[in-house]
Amino acid sequence: MTKTILAVALGLASVSTSAFAYDETLESKSGPLQAKTFADDLDKPWAMEFLPDGSVIVTEKGGTMRLVSASGEVGEPIAGVPEVASGGQGGLLDVALDPGFAENRRLFFTWSEPGEGGNSTAAASAKLSVDGTSLEGVTKIFTQMPKYDGNKHFGSRIVFDGEGHIFIGLGERSDQPIRNRAKDLDNHLGKVVRLNLDGSVPSDNPFVNQAGAMPEIWSYGHRNIQGGARDPASGEIWFSEHGPKGGDEVNRIEKGANYGWAEVSYGVNYDGTPVGTGKETAEGVTDPVHHWTPVIGASGMAFYDADLVPSWKGSTFHGGLATENLVRLEMKGNAVAGEERFDLGQRIRDVKQGPDGALYVLAEDIGEIIRIAPAGAATSG
Repeated sequence: MTKTILAVALGLASVSTSAFAYDETLESKSGPLQAKTFADDLDKPWAMEFLPDGSVIVTEKGGTMRLVSASGEVGEPIAGVPEVASGGQGGLLDVALDPGFAENRRLFFTWSEPGEGGNSTAAASAKLSVDGTSLEGVTKIFTQMPKYDGNKHFGSRIVFDGEGHIFIGLGERSDQPIRNRAKDLDNHLGKVVRLNLDGSVPSDNPFVNQAGAMPEIWSYGHRNIQGGARDPASGEIWFSEHGPKGGDEVNRIEKGANYGWAEVSYGVNYDGTPVGTGKETAEGVTDPVHHWTPVIGASGMAFYDADLVPSWKGSTFHGGLATENLVRLEMKGNAVAGEERFDLGQRIRDVKQGPDGALYVLAEDIGEIIRIAPAGAATSG
């Protein structure tokens, strides 16, 4: 079967596929593409990251972390993962490699952490054992405060700036009235936090000396961040976040900036009522670089800089949970010049550029990693 990619902002109808062995031909502006199963038999995968040897570390929402070999074989659960508050949108979330992983084998991960008063997003570092079977020296470096008895909007994505800092994008926990605290600086709800790799607070964070403000905060006024990446050309940090009914956003993250939630939005509440003031922007609010209405359910995000598909260079790719699309945004500087949608008929939770230059996406419901590359290109592994 061939599915057509439409360069429009409207959602596309999904197409049924088999539970395993995904194998589709896609048409694109760059020529025919093959989307094919790289690994399967995963249970609600949430995030993935390539290791230097071509293997992939994957988190599963229920609380399991696994290694997938460079040839697509799924390993046994990795020991040492902390207890997660699994349920609703909670569970084991993002995973990312320390920039020095090749030397120190350190990785970072986030999860919904149970505790007094409810749960919240936490982050930890650990060393992956040489044989890949366990996490060693798990050290919690951050806990979102306050904890809240809910099961929605934990975020979260991890991005490194290459200068010794880790950025973590967080959710605002969704419910009324707690979501309105995303605009306040006395909490971590709906924030991007910036830490040193050991969890300490950098002295140049924007609110580090402000009374009543959480010193970890880098930016605020976010809703539910579920995509993030560093632009390899500029070094800038980008996050994408879910809007309500309309208004998914792609944001270039600026120091100390307010991104408006829950005072302004390009969407409306699920019952059709206005969000906050009912306006799309306001004085003092940093507008998104791009937004989607209807939403795509923006999830994993990646910048493309490989040679396999030269016309994709500089583009960003975004997983679509609601539309079951993979979305390419053609970037011109910090502006979007065009959009192309790949209709996979699957909820796409994460997307990464592989070492072979292909794109790899996590198909949540069928539990697969799907490789996307020009038809006829050599396979990974």
